[in-house]
Formats: sequence, C-alpha cells, structure tokens
Amino acid sequence: MFPNRKATAALGALTLAGALFAAAPAEAATRTAPKGDGAAAICKRLPKTEKRIADSITRLNGDATVPGSIARLQQRVADAKTAGHTEIEKYLNDRLTFRKSLLPTLQTRQADLKSVATWCGAQGDGTAASK
Repeated sequence: MFPNRKATAALGALTLAGALFAAAPAEAATRTAPKGDGAAAICKRLPKTEKRIADSITRLNGDATVPGSIARLQQRVADAKTAGHTEIEKYLNDRLTFRKSLLPTLQTRQADLKSVATWCGAQGDGTAASK
C-alpha cells in the first residue's frame, strides 16, 4: 500500500464534499425528483452483484491460508498476542470484530438478492422501471 494514497483519497473526498455543499443551494432549485426507483439498473447489475457477494462470503469463510478470511485474521491476532504486541493485537482485534459483523450482513444481502432475482425474472426484459 502506498501511504499517500489514503491521504490523497481523504483530501479528494473532503474537496468533493465541500464542492457539493457549496453547490447544493444553487442546484436545489433545478433538481427534479427521480423518475424511477432504478429497478432496471439493479436487474441489469444483478449477476455481477450476486457474484461479488458470493465471492466475499467465500473469502470470509476461508481458512487461515486465504487472505481476507476471518480465520486468517484470528491467526494474526493470536500471533500478535504471542509476540506481546498488545497495540497490534488490539488493532487487529478491532478489525476482526468488524469482519465478523460483515458476514451476517452479506448473508442477508445474498438472501435479499434471491427475491430480487425472482422479481426481475418476472418483469421479462428487465425494464421494470418503465412499467
């Protein structure tokens, strides 16, 4: 990782946020309400979304040899504890807590996407937003 990449991303985000806040009053009068709920776009991206979520769940459930898995991070926490690196252990343990909480969220999304896939299939050509 390049340490400056995060700083550049943070600076870019702050600049974008400032620009959006500055432009918000001027654009508020010209904006219109959304014309649809974006269903056609969701149906179009559904296969990629399903694959991305399935890959993430597979990675999180992997063993200690899989980068990004819960087991691998648990092993790193144990190694830090054994080495006596308490600050590193605390940092990695916080990451582990988040990663463990991510798994049920992804599983819920995966279940939700099954009903979305059924709905999109029932719409025919996937242009549900125009109906």
